[in-house]
Amino acid sequence: MNDTTDLYPSRVGSEEKLLPRLDPVVYRPTPTSSPFSLTKQQVSTYERDGVLILPDYFNELVPALRKETENLKNSLQDAEEMYTEPDSDELRTLFKPFAFSELIDAISRDPRIVEPVRQLLGSDVYIMQSRINIKPALKGQAFPWHSDFETWHVEDGMPRMRALTAWIMLDENHPYNGPLYVLKGSHKRYISCAGKTADDNYKRSLKRQSLGVPQPQTLKPLMADHSLSGIYGKAGTLVFHECNLLHGSPDNISGDPRSILMFVYNSVDNRPVHPFGGVKPRPHYLNNRDTLPLRPLHSPVRL
Repeated sequence: MNDTTDLYPSRVGSEEKLLPRLDPVVYRPTPTSSPFSLTKQQVSTYERDGVLILPDYFNELVPALRKETENLKNSLQDAEEMYTEPDSDELRTLFKPFAFSELIDAISRDPRIVEPVRQLLGSDVYIMQSRINIKPALKGQAFPWHSDFETWHVEDGMPRMRALTAWIMLDENHPYNGPLYVLKGSHKRYISCAGKTADDNYKRSLKRQSLGVPQPQTLKPLMADHSLSGIYGKAGTLVFHECNLLHGSPDNISGDPRSILMFVYNSVDNRPVHPFGGVKPRPHYLNNRDTLPLRPLHSPVRL
C-alpha cells in the first residue's frame, strides 16, 4: 500500500487522459561555480525542448567503452541483468553496467555529466538505473512511444518528475540505425495511460513494451502541437533528456550498429516509495536501492 499522494495516476482503468505537469523542469537555471555547468542558453533549450544534445563530449572514451561493452556481453551472458530481443537471442539491453565495470562507474561520476545533472535537478543525485541499449545492424528492434517517468512512477514508485537520463552515443546515431526520436516539449504534459499492471510486468515490457504506451488518439494531437525530432550525432555525443519526455525508436534497418550508454539520475529529494501501481518493487538493476548521494570525480575521466 502506498500512502503517498499519487499526483500522476496511470494504468488505473480503460480511459487514457492528458494531465498537467505539476513539477518544474529545471530547478537551478543559472550556471553554478563548476566549470562543467550548463550555460543559461543550454538550460533554456533543455527546459523548452526536454532534450539537450552536446556533441564531442566523450569522443576519446568511445573506443574503450566499445571494448568494455563487448567484455561485459561475454562475461555476463547468463546474468539476469541481460535482456535479449523479443524474437531472437540478440542482446537488447544490459542493465546496471556500472556495477560490473570500473570504467563505466567512473564515467557515471564524471563531472561533465554530474555537475549539469545536479544543476538541472537542483540537488544531489544518485543513479536510479543504468543500461547499455544495443541495436545490432539489421536486427535491433523498436521501442514504442513512451514516457520513462510513467513507468518509473507506476512500477518503481518515483513520486515526482525530478529525474533525467544522460546518455552517450557509442556509435554514430543516424536516421536509419534506429535512433531515438522525441516529441520536443511533450514533457510539459503527462499521459495517464490505460490498463492495469501485473507483478513482474517488466519481464515482458523490457522485451516488448505494451503497458504505458500512449494510444494513437492521444499521440496524434500531441504530434500536431510538438515537433518530432531525431536525436542524431557522432559517437561520443552526450545527451540529456527529461524523464517525462515522450520518445521512442524504430528498428535498425541499416548495416550500422547503434549502441548507447545510459545513466538515469534521480534527485535525492525524490527517492522512490512503494510503486504507485500497487505492484511489488522491480529488481535492484531497474530501481537501484543505493540512494546515497553520488559524488562527482574532481576531474574528467581520461585514458
